[in-house]
Amino acid sequence: MRIPELVHFVDGGPLADPAGPPLPVIDPATGREIARGHGATAAVIERALAAAARAQPAWGAMRPVERARILHRAVALIRARAEELARLETLDTGKPIAETRVADWPSGAEALEYFAGLAPTVTGRTIPLGGDMVYTLREPVGLCVGIGAWNYPSQIACWKAAPALALGNAMVFKPSELTPLGAIRLAEILTEAGLPPGVFNVVLGGGDVGAALVTDRRVAKVSLTGSVPTGRRVYAMAAEGIRAVTMELGGKSPLIVFEDADLEDAVGAAMLGNFYSAGQVCSNGTRVFVQEAIAQRFLDRLAERSRAIRLGDPMEESTQMGPLISAAQRDRVLAHLRTALAEGARLVCGGRAPDRPGFFVEPTVLADVTDAMTIAREEVFGPVMSVLTFAGEEEVIARANATEYGLAAGVFTRDLARAHRVVARLEAGTCWINAYNLTPVEAPFGGVKASGVGRENGHAAVEHYTREKSVYLGLGKVEAPF
Repeated sequence: MRIPELVHFVDGGPLADPAGPPLPVIDPATGREIARGHGATAAVIERALAAAARAQPAWGAMRPVERARILHRAVALIRARAEELARLETLDTGKPIAETRVADWPSGAEALEYFAGLAPTVTGRTIPLGGDMVYTLREPVGLCVGIGAWNYPSQIACWKAAPALALGNAMVFKPSELTPLGAIRLAEILTEAGLPPGVFNVVLGGGDVGAALVTDRRVAKVSLTGSVPTGRRVYAMAAEGIRAVTMELGGKSPLIVFEDADLEDAVGAAMLGNFYSAGQVCSNGTRVFVQEAIAQRFLDRLAERSRAIRLGDPMEESTQMGPLISAAQRDRVLAHLRTALAEGARLVCGGRAPDRPGFFVEPTVLADVTDAMTIAREEVFGPVMSVLTFAGEEEVIARANATEYGLAAGVFTRDLARAHRVVARLEAGTCWINAYNLTPVEAPFGGVKASGVGRENGHAAVEHYTREKSVYLGLGKVEAPF
């Protein structure tokens, strides 16, 4: 496995700039440094934006099928190098190899494939007006900025690049400073596939780099995946320039389990929605509402299955859960656990940081959680599940919606009429019935309330990476009152 050189990727090739602040990359499973680079200076940021602004008009004028051919070649390269890319993602994020083989780059490849196929079908409309008519054009918005998160770095880079590039835009992408390796590799792959220089650029660094990109006058659109506090800052900065924004932010999502649910399926979904990727998934169902009649059976089976999860070296085939991304994130999760226990939550299983290298926390289940507890209100972003109980449908809907967040929600019941009824009233942008955390590229993904604006994926993304131009075509004499 080749670790990419930790340098920026600008105008079709690597760009080193040792004048920037040091940027170490740490293996979360060992705590050891695996790469070191430098954050972008103002000169690097300018070169990236200038390259994208220069390259975009010709790329946008290209026939969509020609753009699609390049993206399809990139998909083929990703799939041909699947094992190498999975191992790189595991090294960068600490996620088990069993996850990265199926969830990270594969999802990114599907996004590139989907939008490559969709792009040639994106057309305008004709609107008859009797004699005259109006026709519309779908045009690229221009220069886009993408800002990624550390939990799914390569998938997020692809999710943002795929619709942007397929629809004729150029992009400057800033990955999380904690997990930059995948974005660099994506830029290399796209270039190898034939993407013209400047169409996709990667600049490294922290929040100061993101701010410089978001506020540049040449930028037409910003797409962010990150926390709610970061989203508020980015939204405000983008608003100064009246820039279009899509944001997929945090969540405190409810997963509602009614008494008639298939217990084994519901327990499995709750675990998937709390322990996959060590709980570092924005849409996780971290508030698990279980109807009182089955609460004890649910907890007993949940504890039994959770205690069997295998923590370990994420490169090992048998490992089911890896570390958190950093020492700071591990300590933050443990602090949340201490607060929850002090406020009256009951520890069912887990709750410790194992005595081993890396940033591990055991899969943890808390019972007797109430809506007022900190653990039920704030996003933890770790392998911590809060189980709450409820009596009836009206009650649980009200409690599920009593949060500033609105990213996702899930319902488990055999009564499909109730499932549809409940989902219709949940204040969430992405919902599941008898499933959880499945995000196919064909389906729009995003939140409401503080969880974000706009949508990733699906045909909905076309609205966010193109603008509609109306053209009035006069076919008769001009009638003027003068």
